[in-house]
Amino acid sequence: MSSAPHRVAILVYDGVALLDVAGPAEVFGEANRLGADYRIALLSATGTAVTSSTGIRIAVDGSPAAEPDPDTFVMPGGAVYPRAPVTRELTDATRELAGRSGRVASVCSGAFVLGATGLLDGKRATTHWKIAGELAERHPRIQVEPDAIYVRDGTTYTSAGVTAGIDLTLALVEEDHGADVSRDVARALVVYLQRAGGQSQFSAPLQGPPPRSPALRTVVDLVTADPGGNHSVDELAGHLHLSPRHLTRLFREELSTTPARYVESIRFGIARSLLDQGHTATRAASLAGFPSYESLRRVFARELSVAPAAYQRRVSTARRDAPG
Repeated sequence: MSSAPHRVAILVYDGVALLDVAGPAEVFGEANRLGADYRIALLSATGTAVTSSTGIRIAVDGSPAAEPDPDTFVMPGGAVYPRAPVTRELTDATRELAGRSGRVASVCSGAFVLGATGLLDGKRATTHWKIAGELAERHPRIQVEPDAIYVRDGTTYTSAGVTAGIDLTLALVEEDHGADVSRDVARALVVYLQRAGGQSQFSAPLQGPPPRSPALRTVVDLVTADPGGNHSVDELAGHLHLSPRHLTRLFREELSTTPARYVESIRFGIARSLLDQGHTATRAASLAGFPSYESLRRVFARELSVAPAAYQRRVSTARRDAPG
């Protein structure tokens, strides 16, 4: 890994969404525990503390003028935008930081702040699907992609809703330190392995509601954190301090499926994400916990009526043909 520290500036303001700040910061922080050297600075336009959308006060390290040139500048979102015009104070601070940064990233409605500065003019960008139309209407020079999880255009990155900011930050960590570190960060934080930016905000893992039962939600976390682990019904039941019969009944009553089929569906989602990221089908099968490529191929044939390699070719073609 590079020995030079990587400076990350996060610009906060009154009404900022706390998770838009904490999510990326946690990803960078976890990467540090794996050997990276991200130096995170929380800044505000005036150098004074701000109040987040939850009412929690956020102390800052100073103003943009007091911060050395950042390698990465993150603009978080907040419910205040797009309801209100972006203040001159915030646009000036944003423009200053962006002009001195190696790369610029926004989370959710942070795209409205970047848009107000003109930083997204002529570029592809995204934001949360509920406000994507408003972004396009307010800033017609931005080519808005309303269903992407995140979009990279040169050294500018924009992402969808709050959890997409985590996906985006994992992608930044992968750029800096490789896929293995990014994957280890995702596992340590027990989040879904980084979804590729080209995936839809409405992709399969997001469509169904999460399980209501805490036990079943824990199953999702366990399998996602270690897809290749032993997740038999006996092993899962033991971890949850339930009998295999009780756990099987929970799956049947709430999800109308079996533990084995549900574990397989999580692995399928992970494998699909890995294919989206460019991994070979064999590698995706291994990382997602399938015993062989053939077992992955059977699941793809059942779920999508297409082989993994053919699915990947379709995704690659769509990216290659995308404008910009």
